[in-house]
Amino acid sequence: MSKNTLHDGVEPIIDERFLISDLCDLLSQYMDQDHVKEVYRAYLFGAQAHEGQLRVSGEPYIYHPIAVARILAEMHMDVKSIIASILHDVLEDTPATRKLIEKEFGEDVAHLVDGVSKLTHIKFKNKIEQQAENIQKVLLAMAKDIRVIMIKLADRLHNMRTLGALNPAKRRRIAQETLDIYIPIANRLGIYTIRHELENLVFKAIHPRRYLVLESAVSGASGHRKELIDKINQALSSRLVEMSLDATITSRKKHLFSVYNKMRDKRLPFSKILDVYALRVLVDSVDDCYRVLGIVHNLFKPIPGRFKDYIAIPKSNGYQSLHTALYGPHGIPMEVQIRTDDMDKFAESGIAAHWLYKSPDETGEVAAHARARDWLTGILEMQQSAGDSLEFLENVKVDLFHDEVYVYTPDGDIMKLPRNSTPVDFAYAVHTDVGNRCVAAKLDHSFAPLNTPLYSGQTVEIVTSPSSRPNAAWLNYVVTAKARSNIRNYLKNMRADEAMSQGRRLLERCLKPLGMRLDDVKPENIATVLKEYGFSEVSDLLEDVGLGNRPPSLVVRRLVPERTSDGDSEETKEMKSQSALAISGTEGMVVSYGRCCSPIPGDQIVAKLSKGRGIVVHRETCKNLEAVSKRTDPDKYIDVNWAEDATGDFNCVVKLEIENKSGLLARTATVISDCNVDIENVEMEDRDGFSMNLLYSIKVSNRKHLAMLMRRLRRITHVMSIHRL
Repeated sequence: MSKNTLHDGVEPIIDERFLISDLCDLLSQYMDQDHVKEVYRAYLFGAQAHEGQLRVSGEPYIYHPIAVARILAEMHMDVKSIIASILHDVLEDTPATRKLIEKEFGEDVAHLVDGVSKLTHIKFKNKIEQQAENIQKVLLAMAKDIRVIMIKLADRLHNMRTLGALNPAKRRRIAQETLDIYIPIANRLGIYTIRHELENLVFKAIHPRRYLVLESAVSGASGHRKELIDKINQALSSRLVEMSLDATITSRKKHLFSVYNKMRDKRLPFSKILDVYALRVLVDSVDDCYRVLGIVHNLFKPIPGRFKDYIAIPKSNGYQSLHTALYGPHGIPMEVQIRTDDMDKFAESGIAAHWLYKSPDETGEVAAHARARDWLTGILEMQQSAGDSLEFLENVKVDLFHDEVYVYTPDGDIMKLPRNSTPVDFAYAVHTDVGNRCVAAKLDHSFAPLNTPLYSGQTVEIVTSPSSRPNAAWLNYVVTAKARSNIRNYLKNMRADEAMSQGRRLLERCLKPLGMRLDDVKPENIATVLKEYGFSEVSDLLEDVGLGNRPPSLVVRRLVPERTSDGDSEETKEMKSQSALAISGTEGMVVSYGRCCSPIPGDQIVAKLSKGRGIVVHRETCKNLEAVSKRTDPDKYIDVNWAEDATGDFNCVVKLEIENKSGLLARTATVISDCNVDIENVEMEDRDGFSMNLLYSIKVSNRKHLAMLMRRLRRITHVMSIHRL
């Protein structure tokens, strides 16, 4: 027998006063009395610790922890979570210590309280860095015990409910942080009750006028929509009774933030948003879900392309349901969701419904727990490879904000990836080593570029090579946090290795005129220099020199002061007249080439040490190389020349002045291609209507290669002149 109820959506529950007695009554509904007494003891501890402290609103501070505990109690969280929520601000705002909490309430509670507490004793450069560190600490604590984030979400929810006491600027800042971090986490863990209320509160804080206007519009439209829903409800209820299916039909109202996003993203007026109200059908089993789907599609015509089966392929947060859109009475579209009672409980509370408060006879990990663990393992991997808290936070944001595509491995296994993922993202999702060795990809058995966006249903195969390594260009199109953090980490380590090698090479070059090598320098001299520069290892010094942060000649003067102390000594003169450094083109990321002059093998060149970049090579005629600087700061300039075996592709720009004739662009491009020259970019400049300029950004191997190309281009009819910029 079907029954009909109406839910008007998620609305904040804010009581004037929620006392400890109310909390104990709520806990008594699902906890033993011994546990309730323990919670009351925690309240006494917290009330004493916070005595005399007031919130911005003027009420005693202890009301906030009690309200946070209430939110968790409504989700039937365990006793340790409730105690930790009551004590969650004790470490931050009172003299109480972690040792005291551990002594009074146990190690688990102390760990939870410490995980939720902010980092208050560290000085940060700015608010952004402080936020990043706070979020990083909470997420890492969450990886060890997911209850940490549950307490943090409840804390943030109550703070959002009471934003009215703060000034507008602070309200917007807290609301934006909630939108950036906490709402995506609630979504990732499938806790839709908290997510939806947070979204509405954020909407109200950031756009208060839009919130009021939209709230009024939704209320005004409820009568007409309710009449439509009732008709569908009656027809569906009658058919379910005929088929002897026991189901509960509920009506849900789309929350305001979701309506607003849909209006904004699709640029629709409110009158065109037709799924403000939808039907939800709850049944006993998965089989009944599909039977109800058949009944619904038999009663009303489904809208093509609007059916989603999240039961067969759940969302990454574990959400399961059947979604379908129908043409209801008078041809008005209507959404219907079909799920089991267990799926509905999980949709409301997420992972908390299945893991955080298990009954004593429950053992093993449920699917939701396993999915959360996989994600948290990825969080730990990101933290290990991230350079700092800001990079870690960026990776977490990338991982949280995504829609999904479903692709197949060659063995037929399904993999979920964020929307716009590429084969490189897929490779790193399979394994870090597969991503690092990736050289090509096959999509549906055909080769495709590595930056090709993936679509659901494709079969993806990765081609690897033992000699391959990540490419910095991949960072321009990968979207998953795992791929981004692993590529950055690999390049960072590779750059450090190259910088150490380059630093040793530069120091050896300065020591060579003195008849020495780095191994010949006295250990006590090396120790003195390391202490002076603040390094613990020789490798740190070599890397610093290789990155251009310290001129090698100055470092050598510190390393062998007995040989270079006299500025006019023969040894010093020899060191200054050292041989030119050979540039081979294969030095890696510690040698770069000035974009201002684009030097290529065969040009007369000079190099300048640039902090953080290593050596930057310029042509001797480059206008950006100031002669005055060479005289006043000679230690920053290095004599270099091209090695005889210099290899690689080097950027340069050639300018063609041509007559304005049709087909001439294609002819010049064909000649360039025939000369085995890659075209990076081409720009056209109109001159006087009869002629124009073509600026080709190309890659050549050396001056001979460029000269051969320019000779070929001059032979083309209607090419008036050509020269290198």
